[in-house]
Amino acid sequence: MLDELGLGPDAAAVYGVMLRTPQLGRQELAGILGWAPDRIEDAWDELIRLALLRPSEERPGRMRLVDPELSLQRLLARQEQRLLERQKAVAEARFEISRMLIELMDEAPGTGPSGVRQFTGEDAVRSRLERYAYGCEREFALFAPRGPRLESSPEASRVLEQGVVGRRLRARYLCVTGLAGDRDALAHARWLRGSGAEVRVVPELPLRMALFDGRTAVLLRDPDQLDEGILVLDGGPAVTALNALFELQWQRSEPLDPEPEPADDERPTGQERAVLELLAAGHTDEVVARKLGISVRTGRRVTAHLLERLQARSRFQAGVLAAARGWLTPVPQPPSPGRAAPGRRGRSDRGGT
Repeated sequence: MLDELGLGPDAAAVYGVMLRTPQLGRQELAGILGWAPDRIEDAWDELIRLALLRPSEERPGRMRLVDPELSLQRLLARQEQRLLERQKAVAEARFEISRMLIELMDEAPGTGPSGVRQFTGEDAVRSRLERYAYGCEREFALFAPRGPRLESSPEASRVLEQGVVGRRLRARYLCVTGLAGDRDALAHARWLRGSGAEVRVVPELPLRMALFDGRTAVLLRDPDQLDEGILVLDGGPAVTALNALFELQWQRSEPLDPEPEPADDERPTGQERAVLELLAAGHTDEVVARKLGISVRTGRRVTAHLLERLQARSRFQAGVLAAARGWLTPVPQPPSPGRAAPGRRGRSDRGGT
């Protein structure tokens, strides 16, 4: 306890003995503590400096205790004053750091009137992501069409993600169904899940995006190139809309566990169904790959497999056959001419003339 008041171990030991037996001199103390007299003298000097002892006027060569209640309270008040001064210095440093950060944010490249800030270059992007990951307080959410990683490599990504999963914050990762075909990405997703994160999959994702505490959104300008830069949005309607988009996709998602390859007479997997719907909409191989977060080569392989299973000679025919089997999501059709839409009544229903 006394060391918290600034006493060294020797001074504290001597003071403790003298509190119980104030009349002891140098020789008696040396005998009790087993110390050399010079060591006792050094401890006395420290106690005198701290105003806990004073030379005795009645017994030359000995010391007297200053009233312990008065001296210890004075020493405690001195330590409290030092603590207050330290807290004041820390507060001033925090204020100065905040001022510097505000200046840096104001001078961030690409800052525009819309409030969207741009950062380019791998070093600048990584520094910004580190700041958000380790400054996150409640929840982290990620749209990950290229795999559940903030960085391009699992090793670099884990350093950043320790700022989230390492502090046991809620972390939610949304990946595409094709993740099961990427061994490295699947291993990283399982590591995340083992670390406490929630990892789910959907057939397709519209963009690569990270949300920090629902307040800050980070979007990659190019999903495949970190050095192409990021866009940062802080609050406002745009971030609110991106949070709503994430929640909507999360509600539609499924567990990470990869789906087994179906037999020919089984329904398609989520990825195959997404490919069929995109092909039926007339999208090219490149667009299909981008929307599903897979390579063009993988997309073409899935397409070829579906054409073979359906025994279709063209993509159009594959769409027709898939729809006939009930594999595609029905698209609502507008009312045909001359037929009233549901909920509306025609003139004949009203008995008009």
